[in-house]
Amino acid sequence: MNQQCGQTTGAGGAQGGLLGMLFPLVIFVLIFYFFIIRPQKKRQKQHDDLLAALTRGDQVITAGGFFGIIREVKDDSIILEIADGVKVRILKSSIVNKRSSVAEQGKEKVTEEPKEVSEEHKIEEKTTEENEKK
Repeated sequence: MNQQCGQTTGAGGAQGGLLGMLFPLVIFVLIFYFFIIRPQKKRQKQHDDLLAALTRGDQVITAGGFFGIIREVKDDSIILEIADGVKVRILKSSIVNKRSSVAEQGKEKVTEEPKEVSEEHKIEEKTTEENEKK
């Protein structure tokens, strides 16, 4: 009779042991997905979007550390000017970062105008200067 009871609890214990072993494995897979796979997919999508948005005149940084201005965009490569009159052909995939566009920089310089200072700000400056003199 003891043997029969032992066998019954042994079978039930094996099921609990199997679930006990699977639970940490499932947790490990979820952690692996959320901390490694998902962020990598997000970075890859951002890089793909960056490459798709490259246009002539953009300032970029290559994987080799070269700074340059895009002069021509082709299917899988670009012509990059890294110095005056020095143009190289590189793969699009070697572009790491986009700094800005030459056209955008021109717009920023034109649109930057001195802003008018509000009356409150002028009053605050006057009172601060008066307090410093005292």
